[in-house]
Amino acid sequence: MKKLAILSSIVLSAVAFAQGIKFEETPFKNLLEKAKKENKLVFLDAYTTWCGPCKLMAKNIFPQQEVGEYFNASFVNAKIDMEKGEGLEIAKKYGVKSYPTYLFINGDGEEVHRSLGYTPEAKDFIVIAKDANDPNKRLSTLKQKFEKGDTNPELLKNLAGLTIYNDPQFATKVLEKYFPQVKTLTQEDVQMLLMAAQNPDSPMYTMFKERKADIIKVFPEANYNAFDKNVKVSALFKKSYNAEKKTWDDQYFLTEAQKFLSKEEAEKTLQRAKMGRAARAKDFKTYEKLALEVYKDYQTLSSGELNEIAWNFFENVDSKPGLQTAVKWAQESVKKEESYANTDTLANLYNKIGDKKNAKIWAQKSVDLGKAEGEDVAETEKLLKSL
Repeated sequence: MKKLAILSSIVLSAVAFAQGIKFEETPFKNLLEKAKKENKLVFLDAYTTWCGPCKLMAKNIFPQQEVGEYFNASFVNAKIDMEKGEGLEIAKKYGVKSYPTYLFINGDGEEVHRSLGYTPEAKDFIVIAKDANDPNKRLSTLKQKFEKGDTNPELLKNLAGLTIYNDPQFATKVLEKYFPQVKTLTQEDVQMLLMAAQNPDSPMYTMFKERKADIIKVFPEANYNAFDKNVKVSALFKKSYNAEKKTWDDQYFLTEAQKFLSKEEAEKTLQRAKMGRAARAKDFKTYEKLALEVYKDYQTLSSGELNEIAWNFFENVDSKPGLQTAVKWAQESVKKEESYANTDTLANLYNKIGDKKNAKIWAQKSVDLGKAEGEDVAETEKLLKSL
């Protein structure tokens, strides 16, 4: 019996250890205190509940044994939702704007390294952690080297990649030193350049225009032109909208936009912008009116776009005519490509307009699809039980 008990203990320990990263559920200040006492860094997975890549990391990478072995031995680990509780203040303090972001913080609360995004291979995620533990590879060290005049291309590329999302102004300074040294652009180089070139007045936009021939070798020319158009449109939005008065200068926008857009495209683009502003201002009557006009020819739209606007109506519109139109959008979305997301939208819309029979049919279909796709179907199951 004693041997059996010992064996059971060993088996249970092995199972527990194989569960991957052990995240501590304790206030942030306690994490820092523990890290300082143990002379470790805090590894913080800064996530949100709606972030798809965050869910993939939690499902595919964090549970792996080799990841758990390194992280549990090397860090004080924590997961904090950046949109709840103390996560709101942490996101503000450390400039977390993209998800997932991985912060490595010392016991004094100073960020020494960061990374972000979905990392599909466990070994690559461990490399990020090892870089955080290597004083010579940490973000803080790379910054110091750069400030002292080090312009080694590998250092510059690493530094720009670590700062492009949370400190774009600094990353631009780094990239100004990096790109003149690079003759052949990689996919990663182009991605960083696009991130930094989103203002027509920035030096990186100038670089984007100058190196078009190099960029379109790894980035389709149609995508290049679409990106260029979006940058110009975004700049026009800022110049056409008076945030203080909450008014648009329609004439200015349409005149300038028609220098690179057709009249029809310029008008629709302006309508979409007004629609977005109305939604952010929670002026849903104006939002509904504009959306019904913008999406009147909805058959040409993609399944994803139709589902998005249909769900927005479900959440924010109460008028029966508006909701009935949203049902048509959701039906068209399902017709084009059936998925857990759009069948769930259709079920919720049917329920909101009082069509319980169809709501039940589509909720059941959504649950079945969601389970097959590995989605969290709890909310849809809740709807189904209520019908």
